Amino acid sequence: MPSQRLSPELIELPSGWLPALWRGAKCRCPRCGEAPLFRAWLKPVNRCGHCQQDWSLQQADDFPAYIGIFVVGHLLAPVVIAMISGGVSALLTLTILLPVAVVMLLAMLQPTKGAVIAFLWWHGIGAFKQERRKDAGEP
Repeated sequence: MPSQRLSPELIELPSGWLPALWRGAKCRCPRCGEAPLFRAWLKPVNRCGHCQQDWSLQQADDFPAYIGIFVVGHLLAPVVIAMISGGVSALLTLTILLPVAVVMLLAMLQPTKGAVIAFLWWHGIGAFKQERRKDAGEP
């Protein structure tokens, strides 16, 4: 049945939450790491093309944008301080750094959303079911 999800024994689940986040940040399915996570720039696929995980359940909402703004702001704050204290006018600083900030935020938005979706899936937050591969010694 094509809509049936592959069991954890048939795919290579990530070994921990960091590998799951890395798969999501690479815009790949966090569960199997094989298929693309996004069908459009910020629109996740409804189902993974490989493991059939349902990604329509994700509720990343605005959190990736908040993370992006936080990171870009902290990266550019020292640059702004250095430029203004170095004698560069505030207008020139704004003219240079505003486009840089927008480009940086747009570049990191999709990987950040992928990582947030992976985090939600790994921890079973929202409508996701937490799943782990059973170790050989476990019953």
